[in-house]
Amino acid sequence: MEWMIYGANGYTGKMMVEEAVRRGLRPVLAGRSVAALEPMGKKYGLPVRAFPLDNAESARNGLNGIGLVMHCAGPFSATCKPMLEACLDVGAHYLDITGEIDVFAHCHAQHARAQQRNIVVMPGSGFDVVPTDCLAAHLKSELPSATHLVLAFEAGGGPSPGTAKTGVEGLGKGGRARIDGKMTRVPLAWKTRTFERDGEQRFAMTIPWGDVYTANVSTGIPNIEVYMGVPPASAQRLRRIRWLGPLLGTGLVQSFMKKRIEKSVPGPSEEKRAKSQTWVWGEVRDGEGREAKARLLTPNGYDLTVTAGLGIVQKLIGIERPPGGYYTPSMLMGSDYVLTLPGVSLR
Repeated sequence: MEWMIYGANGYTGKMMVEEAVRRGLRPVLAGRSVAALEPMGKKYGLPVRAFPLDNAESARNGLNGIGLVMHCAGPFSATCKPMLEACLDVGAHYLDITGEIDVFAHCHAQHARAQQRNIVVMPGSGFDVVPTDCLAAHLKSELPSATHLVLAFEAGGGPSPGTAKTGVEGLGKGGRARIDGKMTRVPLAWKTRTFERDGEQRFAMTIPWGDVYTANVSTGIPNIEVYMGVPPASAQRLRRIRWLGPLLGTGLVQSFMKKRIEKSVPGPSEEKRAKSQTWVWGEVRDGEGREAKARLLTPNGYDLTVTAGLGIVQKLIGIERPPGGYYTPSMLMGSDYVLTLPGVSLR
């Protein structure tokens, strides 16, 4: 099967290409700029295609002969829909590395169409949300009666430009939680609490992470909160600017903040990634007060995104072809998938 990495010249896309080549895979390198792609194509001896996503015909033509797309070009709030439509049109599996709740919801809404086209649609095939989704499914199997799920993570190394821009978009949307089965808007830094790491209490605040949507699909648990480890001052700042929510979501302010990110956020270096790890916590409880807890220790989130995403690619381009439809990582790969990835351990 011929397959493509779209956004191959981006921060995570470049890492994905390098590891794919190391594994003996030969993706088509794609994106909007031929000038940015051609040096990579020559370096690795891989074919290059340049096409925009804002024209449906161009996107369809760009996917001619492609059986799978690993979509790495964010912000996915703008790029997911046109790429997914093109994949549905040509019959190509759709994977991406988003963590955006609204993108998960949009992809899930295309489940019946994906079944008809017999393609897999699976957003969140990287750090967002492979480890957290697999941990949620693992805990659900430990406590099938669970009614409440709490997930949390603390990541080192700093964000990439794309992740930082997604965070900026989230400022104008506020927080999210799953309450009694419903997606519910809540204030920024709605709740705070601590999680134990090596005998030390780590402060965390609620964030609108993708699992608020996906973990319910994977487990059926109706109440879900996701936390991120931050300095207490970060939560205090977010609470102070809650009233600015509508202003922070305007196009002018969003454009200003994203341009600042482009100038000041290069993404973590290879050395910094190698020295940083990510801790993931999961807790479930049921109506009778029974609980189950587990922790994961993983490599830096960007390194895990690459190995997790390519493992899913290799499954889908192999002989075994799962039925078409929308999937979460644990639904497609099993709850133990994260434990097969390099450097991941269950505590």
